[in-house]
Parts: sequence; structure tokens; C-alpha cells
Amino acid sequence: MFQKLFLLAILSLFLASCQFTESLVLNEDGSGTISVEVNLNEMMAFGAMGGDSVVTKMDTIIYMKQFLEEKKDSIATLPKGEQMKLKKLENFNIHLKINTEASEMEYDIATTFKSIEEVDDLMNALNQAGNFVPGMDQNQKKDEPDSPDIIGVRYSFDKGVFKRDAYIKDKTRHQKEVDSLKQSEAFLGGVFYTLSYKFPRPIKKVSDPEATLSNDKKGLTLKKSFIDYFKNPDLLDLEVELEK
Repeated sequence: MFQKLFLLAILSLFLASCQFTESLVLNEDGSGTISVEVNLNEMMAFGAMGGDSVVTKMDTIIYMKQFLEEKKDSIATLPKGEQMKLKKLENFNIHLKINTEASEMEYDIATTFKSIEEVDDLMNALNQAGNFVPGMDQNQKKDEPDSPDIIGVRYSFDKGVFKRDAYIKDKTRHQKEVDSLKQSEAFLGGVFYTLSYKFPRPIKKVSDPEATLSNDKKGLTLKKSFIDYFKNPDLLDLEVELEK
């Protein structure tokens, strides 16, 4: 998914910027909600999403559990690896909001959880969610497989301490992708990945000094250049200690 978006940005020949926002609401018992929103409005404004589409306006939610049940017969014909990727989306919902006339396109993938460890597969879900956006895979050949997951994220919450730990899944493929983007870095400077988190208690201490706390100290925002994050996922590693 990340690679597809970067390719679209390059092909636009302008700074057709997309933005990522990862939002988390964590409850005292460790349950909560998490989502990642992708804003493609500027890409749409520059026509980076390609030719005419039969869909001009859309505001819909795809409930993945229902979708997978409805499509189970066709999904059963896919390779086992692809079936497993789709199976992992079962507890996620995808919200698509598109208005081609107004050059607007946003989508997010979200889930609720009983324990934050349940959403360790969030980046894979985001990668797969892009396939539901009309026109997103237009630059990918029909017989070409999706890009493998390169960046993963582990989450934990224990004894009032929250941790976000990003890591590289496939170091060889990751380095190839980083090398392929070197000549395009100047055009990708407007792409950011933002964390927007809310906790059940005030924050006592946070590992990244660039994080901004809300007035009640229960929320934080942290924004990093996406190209820098892609090259070094540790940039958005985070440890948050809550007050007793």
C-alpha cells in the first residue's frame, strides 16, 4: 500500500500529497478503538488517480466480516496466502468517502479491540484496504502480486505503560524500496504520518520529546515525515507512561 501511494505521488509530477493519521482511543481495561485514515484529496486535485471512474460519489462502510462471508466462494479460489491475508481483515471495517467532482478521496480502516495486542496486524490491514479504493491499483499489472508487508507495528499496554514498536518485516525488500525512492525524496516531503492518541489517564511521561500533549494531558499528537518513517520505522516508536 505504501509503495502504491508513493508511485502515484511520483507519477503526478507535482507535490500531490497524501496524509496518514493513526488514531487510538485506549480505555482503562486495555480495550479501545484504532484506525488509520489516508487522505488523498491533493492527489485527486492533481488528477493523480487516473482516468474517468463510474463512481463519482461514495460514502460507505465495508464491514469486512460480512464482506468475507458474502464472497467466501470466490475467496476460496484464491491462493492460500491471499486467503489468510483477507481472513486477518475480519474484525476491521473500511470507510470510503469519495467525491471525484470535488476532488475528495479519504478512506480509513478501523477496528475495536479488547486488548491492544490484537491489532498488531494493523499495517497489513491498511495494505489490503487500499485494494478496495477505486483506481488505487491502476498502475499495477493485473497479474502482478500485491507488495508484501514491509513494516509492522507491535502494540502493548501493561501496568499503565503503553508502547508502540514499529519494525521492518523484510529487510531486503525494504532496502530495495528505500533505494528506489532516493531520487524522489524531494517530491515526497509533504507526506506525513501522524499519531493521534487518547488515554484513560493523564500522561506522566512520553519517550519522544516532539510529542504534543492535550490540555488535559490525556491525549498526544506526534507527526513525522512519512519518507523518514518509511526509511526508519523506529522514528514513531513510542513509550507512554500514565499517571497512577
